[in-house]
Parts: sequence; structure tokens; C-alpha cells
Amino acid sequence: MLIIPVKEGENIDRALKRFKRKFDKTGTMRQLRKRQQFTKPSVERRAQIQKAQYIQSLRDQEEI
Repeated sequence: MLIIPVKEGENIDRALKRFKRKFDKTGTMRQLRKRQQFTKPSVERRAQIQKAQYIQSLRDQEEI
């Protein structure tokens, strides 16, 4: 549970912005979205390999 202490005289918009930033850092929404749909381990591995290949190709192009 996130607790954001609001300081005396602090603007509520600023406190809300701090809450949103802290909430994003926890990764709660990303985790919920990921759990909505099951992906097979083989599909996850394939996606990781494709991502690594793409990043490597970008790095190779950068060197040229």
C-alpha cells in the first residue's frame, strides 16, 4: 500500500503527481496487465530471443 504524506500547505496536485510517480515505479499496472493473459514459456522465450536479436542488430548498425 502506498502512503504519500501530504505536507502542510502543499498543493494537492503536487501530492497527486508524487503518488502517480511512486505508483508507476512499483510496476503494479504492468504486472496486472501481464497477468490478464497467460503466455506459454516457449512463447516468452521466443519473444526474449527476438528482442535480443533486434537490439543486437541496432548495435551492429551503430558500429558501421
